[in-house]
Amino acid sequence: MESGLYRLLDSALGAAAATETFAQLQVAPALLRPVGELVSRAELAQALNMALFRDVTQRVPAAADYVAEQQGRDQRLCFDHGALRTVAWPSGALPPGEAAITRVLRPLGFALADNYPLPALKMSGRAWCHEDMPEDIAQFFVSELHPERFSAEFQAAVTRVLASSRDPLGPQDMAWLEQLARDQALPWAAALALLPRLIACFDRQHGPVSLSDYQLLLKESAEMAWIATEGTAFNHATDRVADLEALAEAQRALGRPVKAKIEVSRSGRVKQTAFHAAQVQRQFLSEGKLVALTVPGSFYEFIERARVGSELDLAFDAGNATGIFKMTAQGAVSAC
Repeated sequence: MESGLYRLLDSALGAAAATETFAQLQVAPALLRPVGELVSRAELAQALNMALFRDVTQRVPAAADYVAEQQGRDQRLCFDHGALRTVAWPSGALPPGEAAITRVLRPLGFALADNYPLPALKMSGRAWCHEDMPEDIAQFFVSELHPERFSAEFQAAVTRVLASSRDPLGPQDMAWLEQLARDQALPWAAALALLPRLIACFDRQHGPVSLSDYQLLLKESAEMAWIATEGTAFNHATDRVADLEALAEAQRALGRPVKAKIEVSRSGRVKQTAFHAAQVQRQFLSEGKLVALTVPGSFYEFIERARVGSELDLAFDAGNATGIFKMTAQGAVSAC
């Protein structure tokens, strides 16, 4: 019998992609309810997460190879969290900073779990965990960059980059989100129409970036330079694994670009490593022409979490996050 979750993903991605994504990921049985009259916020949150996970694997070749390898072994992945970057600054038609994303997360059932200051990056990180199924629905790690901590020239470039931002959500979408927040469920017609709009929130919303602005941003913040080309697309998706050291060694032996160091939290309970960011081509405006350059794109991460009693430690660590952020600081701009 078709589940409501599969119907959602099929509507957003198509049958072939939905079937493949279900074969790649572990899904809690409680999320596989038969199609009913309403769609729960948990089902909608899981559908969004699965679509965003797939998007990362399509954009990061090393991730695609790893996922295919696991499928070949009939192993489903445990999607732990996805991460994205925002800017606490006026952003055209888009709400500034994390507000552009949290207005989506809250109605879907996510709640702020903790704050993680990232002073070395002049950023703040916040973890959003699902209230209904915290261990089974992937978290969101949403970071904000603070331009006021940078130079006046940097701030001016940020203003120019973000000024053209559009809002992917219209009045009807916001009305549906308000209804979802109130009722914790939506009728099918609303859920099917809303899901693609939610997916669209995790993309670049601003227009072409000038090469001079990009280079100015890159001098002071690799993270803001990344946002200039990638926007609020998932910076990375993360696989929760049982033995991180063994996995890293195995991936390194296969020649995949694994981070040299494993990041370990202060508690010792959370360990993380990652593939280096994929190198992608993006176009920049230069002297009235579009110029294609190679820049860091998204990457794929691995995390090992220990249990505290009967509960999984779902926390993050500011030191770990700062180390992982360096995955997109590799490979400065080069001409194609």
